[in-house]
Amino acid sequence: ESDTASEISFQFTKHKKTPSIGSHSSDMASVSSVSGSVLSVYSGDFGSVDAQGTVEFALDYDEKNREFQVHVSQCKDLAVVDEKKSRSDPYVKTYLLPDKARMGKRKTSVKKRTVNPIYNEVLRYKIEKMVLLIQKLNLSVWHNDPLGRNSFLGEIEVDLASWDWSNRKLNWYPLKPRSLSAVNGVDHRGVMNLSIKYVPPGSLGKICPKNPPSGEVHIWVKDVKDLLQLRPSGVDAFVKCYVLPDTSKKSYQKTRVIKRDTNPVFNHTIVYDGFHTEDLKDACVELTVWDHEKLTNHFLGGIRLGLGTGLSYGISVDWMDSTQEEVAFWQEMMLAANEWIEGLLPLRSL
Repeated sequence: ESDTASEISFQFTKHKKTPSIGSHSSDMASVSSVSGSVLSVYSGDFGSVDAQGTVEFALDYDEKNREFQVHVSQCKDLAVVDEKKSRSDPYVKTYLLPDKARMGKRKTSVKKRTVNPIYNEVLRYKIEKMVLLIQKLNLSVWHNDPLGRNSFLGEIEVDLASWDWSNRKLNWYPLKPRSLSAVNGVDHRGVMNLSIKYVPPGSLGKICPKNPPSGEVHIWVKDVKDLLQLRPSGVDAFVKCYVLPDTSKKSYQKTRVIKRDTNPVFNHTIVYDGFHTEDLKDACVELTVWDHEKLTNHFLGGIRLGLGTGLSYGISVDWMDSTQEEVAFWQEMMLAANEWIEGLLPLRSL
C-alpha cells in the first residue's frame, strides 16, 4: 500500500492533560506563521477609519530583468486618522496573493502630516511572468503609528491574469474597504487524498502477533493535487505530520520530497501507537504541505483532523479548529474501528 512506513510511539500520560499552553502556541506559531510578513497582512486597526480617497499607480513587467514593477505615484483625499491634529502619516504596502509569505511585502516611505501624499516610488518583485499571471496584487494604504497599531486607510486588488499589460500609464483608482480575499488569504490551496484507520487496543485478538498493546492511528498520505505553483517548474513538495498536543520530535514525521510537481504522489504511511480510545477526543492530527528550499521551507496548506472543539484535555487551544469536513472524517474513523476511511480534503491556511 505504501513505499514508506513510519511507526512511532505516542504515549498520552497524566502530565499531558495539563500541558503548558505556551509550549503549544509557540510551536503552532512556527507552523502557521511561516514569516513575519504573513502576520503583518492581518495586523493593524481596520475599524477606526472609513476607507476613502484614491491612489495613482501603474504596473509594468520588465521582461529583460524578469521583474514586476509597481510604480506608486500618489494618493489624494485620504481619511484623517488623528482628527484632533487633522493628521495622517500614510504609506503604501503591496502583497502578491495568494501566497503572501512567498514573495513578501513591499512598502513605500511614510509621508507625514498629509492626506495627499506624493511618493513616486517603484516597488519591485523578482518573479517569472507566467507565475505572476496567477497572482493578485493587493495594494493598501496605511497610517503609520510608531507607538501603536497602524490604521488601514483603504486598498485595491488587481487580478493580474486579466490586466492589460500594454497599459503602462499612471491611473487613478478608488480605495475600497478591506477585501474578503485579503482577510481570508487563499481561496484554493489544493486537496489532499488520504486514508486513516484506528486500531483499538486488543481489537485484533490475543493470539495475533500483530495485536497492538495500545491503540494505533494509521495515516496513509496518498497524494496532493493542485498545489500553488510558486515557480515555473512547479514546487518541491513534502508533508509534515504531528499528533497534537505533542509537538516534540517523537511526534514529528515527514514524507520524502517530490520535486517539480504541483500534483505530488507520496504514498506514505505513518503509524502512531500509544492511543487509547478516549484520547481521540482530545488529539488532533495535523498534516501540512511545504515547498522545500535550501534556506527556508514555504507553507502551502494543511489540514487538521480532530473533533474541532477548541479544547484538548480541558484546555483551550487554537489548533483544535477542524472544519466540518475534517471533523466528519475523524468521526467516521472513530466509529469504524480497523477500517480504512478514505477522504479528499481541501488544504487551508492554519
